[in-house]
Amino acid sequence: MKIENRQKFLLIVVLGLIGLWLANLIVFSPVYAWWHKRSQSIKELQANVKHGNLLLSNETPIRKQWSEMLSNMLPNNVSLAEQQMLKSFDNWAQQSGATLTGIQPQWKNDSTNYMTLNCRVEASGTIATLGQFIYRVEKGPLGMKLDSVEFSTHDATGWQLTLGMQVSGVTLTSTK
Repeated sequence: MKIENRQKFLLIVVLGLIGLWLANLIVFSPVYAWWHKRSQSIKELQANVKHGNLLLSNETPIRKQWSEMLSNMLPNNVSLAEQQMLKSFDNWAQQSGATLTGIQPQWKNDSTNYMTLNCRVEASGTIATLGQFIYRVEKGPLGMKLDSVEFSTHDATGWQLTLGMQVSGVTLTSTK
């Protein structure tokens, strides 16, 4: 092969490689990235459809649970909600044998849709009575959540305990 032909051939090969590199840079890489993103989007949509179908198939139990939660929620009236909570604590204490020593309710208005009633409750009794009291608070029909529980003792044997717990309940201001 002559030197001129060899130079032309090498120039064509180099230009071809540069063209392929530019095509990869400008066309193939963006198309591949778009295709990959599109595939991920399709997978997410398929998962959302699957989740939606699962929710639709469980509509009746979900609606039943929601209506039960609404019926066990604190009333929208502040004084009625406090009264219901205090009455419930008194009943749970009587049923368990624990002695209530203090209840401090405090309202928080965190949103336009709901209000939270945080309550610091202190009680005394044996480990069995206080355990029964906590169980009744957790399993009672009133929609309450135990945020924290503390036990302490003031006698040498540890038979008489003091319980301090933080409890919260929610009331909806709108049920949309």
